[in-house]
Amino acid sequence: MRIVDGVEYQTAADLGVIPFPSQHHSPPPRPTMLTAFELGGMTFPAIKWVVPGYLPEGCTILAGRPKLGKSWLALDIALAVARGTYCLGEVKCTQGAVLYLALEDNLRRLKSRVEKVTPPASHEPWPKEISFATEWPRCENGGLEKIKAWLKAANNPRLVIVDVLAQFRSGRIDNETLYEADYQSLKALQELASAFNIGVLVIHHVRKGSGDIDPFERVSGTMGLTGAADTALILDRSGEGCSLYGRGRDIEEFEKAVTFNKENCRWSVQGDAMEVRRTDERSQILETLRDSGDAMSPTDIAAMTGMKNANVRKLLGKLVKAGDVTKAKYGRYSCDPLPPGHTGNSGHSGDGDHSDV
Repeated sequence: MRIVDGVEYQTAADLGVIPFPSQHHSPPPRPTMLTAFELGGMTFPAIKWVVPGYLPEGCTILAGRPKLGKSWLALDIALAVARGTYCLGEVKCTQGAVLYLALEDNLRRLKSRVEKVTPPASHEPWPKEISFATEWPRCENGGLEKIKAWLKAANNPRLVIVDVLAQFRSGRIDNETLYEADYQSLKALQELASAFNIGVLVIHHVRKGSGDIDPFERVSGTMGLTGAADTALILDRSGEGCSLYGRGRDIEEFEKAVTFNKENCRWSVQGDAMEVRRTDERSQILETLRDSGDAMSPTDIAAMTGMKNANVRKLLGKLVKAGDVTKAKYGRYSCDPLPPGHTGNSGHSGDGDHSDV
């Protein structure tokens, strides 16, 4: 029998079993109980944001396909927080210290990436408030303790980025299910974020061939990962463009259309994904009608644009009501050509293959 904080625990010897090394588990804390009346009298500070509207304090997993641009997004966020400037286009971050564990990079590549993301006209020195590491012990080998040491030493720590989870997580231990292993791989980081009131952003992958399923189910591994994380962000690409989906305990669910600028390798939010897609589809219909020069049926437009016939018919009704399209007889539609010198606006949502490494 042993006593911890006044609580008695039975040891393995007391129970007559052979102990095995534990990489994750510590003695359970004493339970805390309170009444509903006591809870009602408590006040809590408002949720603090690392990236307002997108990345709150706590543990966040950012998942996406390989080479889509997750690391570029993480680096842009890291630099924006370290400088107290903008990311995702027009989102201003509160300044604070950042630890970036770039565990699939080397220093040469990191320097090249920072040069790419930093505006050419900027003559400010690179921020001292961000610390990079390309090698780091795994969680069970002292990695978590080293992060704690950095947090205690840093001035105003705000964000820790682990890129990628596979290079940091603990190995699976005996008698542990896959779900338990996934859950524990993030639980320690989640508890760390809560204890220090910081954000921890963990980069991970989505499963292959995830298709049209719930975004949480796209995250590679079991649901233990998303169960342990406070927030999950999914960076995705489809035939409709790129999107950033978010859901968590302390944020409202969102899906934003995003574009990637190949010149400076930075992501920008274009707006609500559904609205941007509708705008894109309207533009496609108008461009198709103008290019044709003749009245077209919804079926013809669907074949030319690759859109669903039902979507075309629905949008045509709205375009007719708005006066942008004229309905001819026999269910055919047309629109006036653009004035000379007017190029129109397709509103295309950015795409492309962007390297994470």
